[in-house]
Amino acid sequence: MQTYFQKGLGLKAEVAPLLDRDYGSNVIGRIKELGYAAQAGGLTIRLAREFGFCYGVDRAIEYAYEAKKRFPDRRLFLSGEIIHNPSVNQNLRDMGFTILEDGRVPETRYSQVAKDDVVVLPAFGVTVDEMKHLRGIGAVLVDTTCGSVLNVWKNVSKYARDGFTVVIHGKHYHEETRATASQALLHPGGAYLCVRDEAETQVVCDFVRGMLNRDAFMERFSQAVSEGFDPETHLERIGLANQTTMLMSESLRVQEMLRRAYLEKYGAAELPVRFRSFDTICTATQDRQDAVLRMFEETPPDVMLVIGGYNSSNTQALVRICSSRCPTYYVESPECIDPLTGALTHRTLGSSSSETIMDWLSSSSGGRLTLGVTAGASTPDSVVARSIERILAARGAGTADLRGILDAA
Repeated sequence: MQTYFQKGLGLKAEVAPLLDRDYGSNVIGRIKELGYAAQAGGLTIRLAREFGFCYGVDRAIEYAYEAKKRFPDRRLFLSGEIIHNPSVNQNLRDMGFTILEDGRVPETRYSQVAKDDVVVLPAFGVTVDEMKHLRGIGAVLVDTTCGSVLNVWKNVSKYARDGFTVVIHGKHYHEETRATASQALLHPGGAYLCVRDEAETQVVCDFVRGMLNRDAFMERFSQAVSEGFDPETHLERIGLANQTTMLMSESLRVQEMLRRAYLEKYGAAELPVRFRSFDTICTATQDRQDAVLRMFEETPPDVMLVIGGYNSSNTQALVRICSSRCPTYYVESPECIDPLTGALTHRTLGSSSSETIMDWLSSSSGGRLTLGVTAGASTPDSVVARSIERILAARGAGTADLRGILDAA
């Protein structure tokens, strides 16, 4: 009996209507037909040209639905959230999936899983140790790891094979980064270091330049390095990779900061054998970032709404781009918008709590307000549509009132 599925379960056509029912939206289709811009309720609503579900997320959810269809009588598990979107994960719970708690020890994390149970692995991937443990149990594995992540793993493996320490621009606690880092350890002497941002990168650069001692370095990165990491040895040669959902502009700055430090330390002739890098931001992440940048260049909104899970890195990157250009509000679900009063419960980056505000869509000029809308790669069209519906309801309008810009003029 086949126990490992990486290319679906052959039931795509059968689950397609269910996926469209749960995650599609005629409202979004209507706004797209109107040129990604529509007016109603005293608002001009502009959608980013690229937003919401990417191919990898579509594929992950499709495989989960196929698993349910193929194994209706088996126990179904998700090794953590399949993607970082609360409505999608709740929907899978309602379908009978048990979402396992995050954890570093496979024996603990998968203690509920027995032989012949079905475990769906998330789009972020799982660590080498987790995969080995699950195969040992004899569970049926449905692997939805995104192709972009797999591409990073291949390059990280090459770095480690060639004796380069892998430096990952990403959050060391994120599922994807942990899975990626584990690939470096497949090779003898493999090691990794995770840097979250430019501030942490600067610490690495200071060490390379001899401005920081070993103890200070290890105190800063004790949770973000491989076991036995020694910066005096492991930072002699590095290969740079990224968590695929990070902000591209920041990843490029991280890369340049490290390249310059190694250039100064070792000189141009030595640089190729000391420093390697490649672009590992996924295409979908970059497309969504580029789309909001184009929106601000072409038709700058007065206010921006970004929709996505609060633990979604690619959604956070969109918030960072938008918030530097106009008032930006970050919401996790349509329920953050009160359809009666218009009150908005939103969260600022870096905060672990939300706040509720009124009049976030008021115009000081009294004219029509332009609201820009985008969503992270884990956010379905249905969630974006319901968010728009609740905004319009609070303004005494409905989606049937949506008109094109020229039609409403």
